[in-house]
Amino acid sequence: MQELLGLATTSIFIENILLANFLGMCSFLAVSKKVDTAMGLGIAVVFVSGFTAPVNWAINNFLLEPGALAWISPDLAKEDLSFLRFICFIAVIAAMVQLVEMIIEKVSSSLYNALGIFLPLIAVNCAILGVSLFLVERSYSLTESTVFGISSGIGWWLAIAAMAAIREKLTYSSLPPGLEGLGITMITTGLMAMGFMCFAGINLKKEEGADDKQAAVAAPAATDQVAQAAP
Repeated sequence: MQELLGLATTSIFIENILLANFLGMCSFLAVSKKVDTAMGLGIAVVFVSGFTAPVNWAINNFLLEPGALAWISPDLAKEDLSFLRFICFIAVIAAMVQLVEMIIEKVSSSLYNALGIFLPLIAVNCAILGVSLFLVERSYSLTESTVFGISSGIGWWLAIAAMAAIREKLTYSSLPPGLEGLGITMITTGLMAMGFMCFAGINLKKEEGADDKQAAVAAPAATDQVAQAAP
């Protein structure tokens, strides 16, 4: 449980998929003008990322990895379909985005119109694909992949919501002509990334041998207490 909490904290703050890896910048810069629109897109990204991460994990581990097809037949144990990884991952993401698009259109037509072309563009949002590729590269389990997918989506959502709130305030600010629009947005993004780096000091992962160290420290103390209690 502690490891999953550490993974979630790391994915949201320390290794934010957007501010640390700079994935999904296109939608981030284009849709972060209003808080309502940014919140809607952020929730959609969380949903898509959280669903596609475990699905793509299962596809990779049971179909694409070298030897993954051994559960079907021993003759297929030598097959390696990892070259289809990108195609399969993108296909799953595209299918999930279509589902999200239909749901938003039925639930909130105003949000659907506000998101416009950027809603179907979630299918090519490199942050979503990056989550699936990272979980393969880091050899996460199914549970870890699910937590990583949801947490990475929350991190992206937090970043775009914060940027939208800042940009709404900047509308009423007096800026130099050269920094209006995209210029001040890029500077603000850099400052936000630096701010999120402050969370790098958080360490929720249990160090190896920590129990042994605690036991070694506690043993002399217990011996001294016994010696003091003895007549």
